[in-house]
Amino acid sequence: GSSGSYQATFKRIFELTVQDRRRMADLYLSYYDGTSESLFLSDLENKTEVLLVYCDGGLVGFTTVAFYERGWNNNPILVVFSGDTIVDQMHWRQQALAFAWIARMGSLQREKPGRPVYWFLIVKGHSTYRYLPSFCNSFYPHWSIDRSDLKPLADVLAHERFGDAYNHMSGVVEFAESKGHLKHHVAFPDEKDKSKQAVRFFLEKNPEYIRGHELVCLSEIAPANLKPLARRIFEKGAICR
Repeated sequence: GSSGSYQATFKRIFELTVQDRRRMADLYLSYYDGTSESLFLSDLENKTEVLLVYCDGGLVGFTTVAFYERGWNNNPILVVFSGDTIVDQMHWRQQALAFAWIARMGSLQREKPGRPVYWFLIVKGHSTYRYLPSFCNSFYPHWSIDRSDLKPLADVLAHERFGDAYNHMSGVVEFAESKGHLKHHVAFPDEKDKSKQAVRFFLEKNPEYIRGHELVCLSEIAPANLKPLARRIFEKGAICR
């Protein structure tokens, strides 16, 4: 990996420069097939913010996010929809993206106090699925904890966003034609990865991920559901920005 120093910064989509967009598209297209710069950029317009991670001035990763409010069980909730996440393979060990993302969730909670925050994540690769257990105690779907209480909301959110492409039986968005899937050199887990429960579960739940199918996941972003380190960063973000 690289031992450079990392900077992570959130930008609103409208604040992105042409150069930002081009760099993001280049990074994305170096890891994903079945997509194009124009598809990537039009998809970007449906998001609210992007978290950009730089190392020594170069863009090495990003994750896009859309925030929106809706009602659920007669209460207002806040939905955090994660779109594309990509980190240059040389920088897979960096923690800057994860830490900045969790801190932003904390500041979001401060901006919208008293609203439950739900993280709605669609996953087309095993390494992205692993963000869930690294941040959260439990989530839907989980290999050993039954969170079927979250499935009705997951179904509604996925149907709203993906229509008939979402299969509520499998819990997977099954695009007839790929909207982007990992290139082969990064798609397949190595032996070490395969020994991890989370990875095996992801492969079982979304066997067609290699064709761009996306596993729908949902989790509460709340102190009680966060792992200790994530909770500390979240609570710091909730106090000051």
